[in-house]
Amino acid sequence: MLGLLINYDFCGASMSNIPADLRFAESHEWARWEPDGTVTVGISDHAQKSLGDVVFVELAEVGKVFAAGEPAGVVESVKAASDIYAPVGGEVTAVNEELADSPELINEEAYEAWIFRLKPSRKAEMDQLLDAAGYKAAIGE
Repeated sequence: MLGLLINYDFCGASMSNIPADLRFAESHEWARWEPDGTVTVGISDHAQKSLGDVVFVELAEVGKVFAAGEPAGVVESVKAASDIYAPVGGEVTAVNEELADSPELINEEAYEAWIFRLKPSRKAEMDQLLDAAGYKAAIGE
């Protein structure tokens, strides 16, 4: 679980990149509204730094429906395997197939290497996620 891995104290670690246009789950997933009404999901820069080198990503199936907070995939690193949780509920409309061959993209650019997109079942769930300032406070930066 990402939440369990993220609480390590990294002495001297640089501050995480936290884009202001994203929303964040306390389990370290980010969510971004897309113009077509879908939500793109990935893991935060803070999470990928905590995980270390990502070596495998288990992607959700297109068409699968998840509730907010439900496991929707797995990221494996040299340190551990961690669940990826759906930050909002909805139906998966796309997965980033590029991650199957190049999981290290998550380490290279956490906010470009999205993991899946979903059509939210309740748009109001996005409002329950943390904004950039709230996430920064949650991770102690």
